[in-house]
Amino acid sequence: MSTLARRSPSQTHRALTADDMEALAIGAWILGTGGGGDPYHKLLNMRQLYAEGRSVELIDPMALPDDALVAVLSNMGAPLVGQERLADPDFAVKPLRMMEEHLGRKFDAVMALEIGGGNGVHPMMVAAMTGYPVVDADTMGRAYPEAQMTSVAVAGLRCYPLTMADIRDNEIIFPRAASWRWMERISRKACTEIGSVAATCKAPRTGAEVKQHGILYSVSKAIDLGRKVAQARRAHADPIEAVLEAGHGKLIFTGKITDVERRATEGFLRGKAKLEGLGPDAGSDMVVHFQNEFSVAFKGDVPVVMTPDLICLLDTVSGEGIGTDVIRFGQRVSVLALPAPEVFLSEAGLSAVGPKAFGFDIPFKSVFEGASA
Repeated sequence: MSTLARRSPSQTHRALTADDMEALAIGAWILGTGGGGDPYHKLLNMRQLYAEGRSVELIDPMALPDDALVAVLSNMGAPLVGQERLADPDFAVKPLRMMEEHLGRKFDAVMALEIGGGNGVHPMMVAAMTGYPVVDADTMGRAYPEAQMTSVAVAGLRCYPLTMADIRDNEIIFPRAASWRWMERISRKACTEIGSVAATCKAPRTGAEVKQHGILYSVSKAIDLGRKVAQARRAHADPIEAVLEAGHGKLIFTGKITDVERRATEGFLRGKAKLEGLGPDAGSDMVVHFQNEFSVAFKGDVPVVMTPDLICLLDTVSGEGIGTDVIRFGQRVSVLALPAPEVFLSEAGLSAVGPKAFGFDIPFKSVFEGASA
C-alpha cells in the first residue's frame, strides 16, 4: 500500500483541472527562463489525456510521509531538438518504470526536476498515465541546464541512481556516480549519443528530503502566474505588469530582437540574443547569453542581470514566455528579472548556478536589494 494512503486524500490532494494545465503551461514557460523545453506539445498531450478521462492530483509536499519515495522526472537535452521529437506520455513513463524495477519497489508520487518550461508539465503526463500524485515542488524553482544545478545537489544529497530512455527503445541505468558533476558529464554524454534528448528519472528522493530541500509549492506558483497572465489578456490589460506583480519582479529592458546566434552542442543549446531598445530604452542595446536558459545580460560591457536571478524574456504584447530555441529576429520582448530561491543565494548555491558556473568571471550581483551573497 502506498504510504500516502495512510492519510485522508482530502488532507493531502487536490484535483488539477484542465484549466489548471493551461495555466501551468503559461507559468512554467515564464519560469523556464528560456529553457525547460516549450510546454506546448506536452500541453497538447495533457488536453488529450483529460479528454480521455484521465486526471492529475497535486499533493502538498508537507503531507508526504518521511519515508515516501518520490520520482524526480524530466526530459534531458537541447531544447531545439525537442521541437523535432514530439512529447509522448508512454516515453515519459519508461524511466520511472525502469527505476522501480531497479529499486525493487514502487514510487508513492512524482515530482518535476524543474518547474520551468515543458519539464514543469512533464510529470503531469506521467501522473495521468500512472495514477501517482504530483508533489507541489521541484528542485530548481525555474530551469537550469545541468544536473548539479539543483537544491538537492547544493544540499549534498546522493546523485544516483539515474535512469534514461529514448524513443528507439534504448534504456540506460546509471547505478552510481562519484559526484553530481560526474553524473552530469556521464549522463550528458549518453544523452548526446542517443540524439540529444531523453526522458529521465533522477535520483529518487524521500519525503523527508523533499520537505527539507525541495523548492516547495512551485507548481502552485506556476499555475497562479499563468492564471494572472490569462486574466490580463482577457481584460486587455498589460500581461507584463501582471507577471511583475505576481512574481515580485523587475522590468530590466524593453526592445526587439535584432540578431540570434545559437548552436546545439554537447547536449546543450548555447548562444546569445541581441536586442535594440524601444520606448524608454530606445538608443541602448542589450546582449543576453544562454546555455539552454538565459544566464547573463549585458548593456555594453556592463552585466545588468545574471543568474541565479531569473532572466525572463517575454513577448511584450501577450506576456508569453520566449524560449532560447524559438527566439527570433523582430520579436518585441520585455526582459524581466524574478527573485531566485534562497538556496541558490548561498555560497554553495552560487558556486553551482552563479555566473561563474556559466563561464562568466564576474561576481554575482542581484537586481533585488539585499539578495547578493
